[in-house]
Amino acid sequence: MNMLPEACLSEILSLTSPEDAFRSSLVSTSFRSATESDLVWERFLPSDYREIISRLINPLKFSSKKELFLSLCCPVLIDAGTKSFKLEKSSGKKSYILSASELSITWGSDPIRWGWISSTSSSRFSKVAVLRTTEWLEIRGKIRMRMLTPNTTYEAYLIMKISNWAYGLDSRPLVMSIEVRGQVFSRKAFLQKHGGIEKEEIEGDWGVLRGRDDGWMKIRLGGFFNGEDDKEATMSLREVKGCQLKGGLVIEGIEVRPKQLGLANFVL
Repeated sequence: MNMLPEACLSEILSLTSPEDAFRSSLVSTSFRSATESDLVWERFLPSDYREIISRLINPLKFSSKKELFLSLCCPVLIDAGTKSFKLEKSSGKKSYILSASELSITWGSDPIRWGWISSTSSSRFSKVAVLRTTEWLEIRGKIRMRMLTPNTTYEAYLIMKISNWAYGLDSRPLVMSIEVRGQVFSRKAFLQKHGGIEKEEIEGDWGVLRGRDDGWMKIRLGGFFNGEDDKEATMSLREVKGCQLKGGLVIEGIEVRPKQLGLANFVL
């Protein structure tokens, strides 16, 4: 392989994956040089990357397509700061976080029930939603399939915190669901003050509240396969039939990301 012209090596590497390219750069100086080619990283960038970078609130500085790829592997804010975007470093697949302001929250504009506060340094968005009190909890988010990487299985997570003064979140199970192409997939979860859940069934449909590296918590709303069509996925968490008042839930947004396949991490 080292006897092949650099342009030929670059063409071959462009048919693999970002992870393979990073690993190949450790093989020899020939491979290292070939992996710097814009041809390689143009293939790894999403086809609509120019449109995506036009929506950034802070322009990126880059001198090569590889630099651009690596910059987009870190979360960047787009669409006036209402969404966060990033690429998965190993595959180049796209993921988004829809901020709380992008979600449909029942009675979200009622200051008695919900408050919108300037976020702390732990949040990537300027404001988060804080549930003050409600007997009807319903949060929905939507995303167009064309925004995502085709032929990829995605998962959706609600990103949240539970305040020390939270109440009523462990009284009834909440229903989490995803609707895609007219089909609805649902599961249940309890949100408890101390971040646990009342029930967990390994083979069942009970959701589990887990911590994130950024200090927030997440709960899986569900998953779906993104084909070639331009449909819409609707993700929701709701509890509408109870009369139990509840409060203390802090909502940052909904993350839509490629399903993790357990691939080993790699270091540049």
